[in-house]
Amino acid sequence: MSRIAYVNGQYVRHADAAVHVEDRGYQFADGVYEVCEVWQGKIVDVPRHLDRLDRSLNELRIDWPMARSAVKFVLHQVVRRNKVRNGLVYIQVTRGVARRDHVFPSEDVAPSIVVTARSSDPAAAQAAAEEGIGVVSYPENRWPRVDIKTVALLPNVLAKQNAKEHGGKEAWYIDKDGNVTEGGSTNAWIVTKEGVLVTRPAESGILRGITRAVVLELVQKDGMTFEERPFSLEEAFEAKEAFVTAATTVVMPVTRLDGRIIGNGHPGSVATRLRELFHTATDLQAV
Repeated sequence: MSRIAYVNGQYVRHADAAVHVEDRGYQFADGVYEVCEVWQGKIVDVPRHLDRLDRSLNELRIDWPMARSAVKFVLHQVVRRNKVRNGLVYIQVTRGVARRDHVFPSEDVAPSIVVTARSSDPAAAQAAAEEGIGVVSYPENRWPRVDIKTVALLPNVLAKQNAKEHGGKEAWYIDKDGNVTEGGSTNAWIVTKEGVLVTRPAESGILRGITRAVVLELVQKDGMTFEERPFSLEEAFEAKEAFVTAATTVVMPVTRLDGRIIGNGHPGSVATRLRELFHTATDLQAV
């Protein structure tokens, strides 16, 4: 079956989908995006993702390309037309197409919108979770506004490529104080030897992950002891367990950090339990 994409008002074959060469997303990375998980035929946490999309657009002073309800409709249509039961749906909004100039184009330039969806193998994801992944540290080199989910991801690309070249699946950024900020495309967590769950506060310096927010709600509901504070790379090395969260991974155990074994080298009980419980706490919308 040919994949289908939505591009500026039209559903087209994925192979034929294209944006203009002077789209500001291509020229300046002047745009934002969201990724939602599709789980058992349902899109996960659409309201929260659209709320964050709204915040990102407002921070960059980009208008919505259409009504929020229409964006939601398109998300469902793209998932349905691609017959995705488990996978991801991606939305990208840019400032639009205009003659290349650093300043904003005139107000009559409409934002561009692209939506795509693809299937993934839940069995493969579960197999990875049962083994755990490796993470490789990388110096923090991004702009300060990482709280905005922009398409300007070159630093993330370089960090994750470095991780791959050193045997890892994810990177953890390390700030000037030696603390972990977040992953290249995930939020970072550890469980101390005392059993305290720790993740960095999301007020600034990291993306306020949707999956992160759901996990925090689960943690509080389950009565787990947790702290929102910075943690160092050295503290992570000594942790009982570690994991990452994102729509693309849900809760994924980390068993190796810079080649060193975390805990006993196997996925920990906290990460495993949170992964099992995750979809019981999400907003699931059938397509």
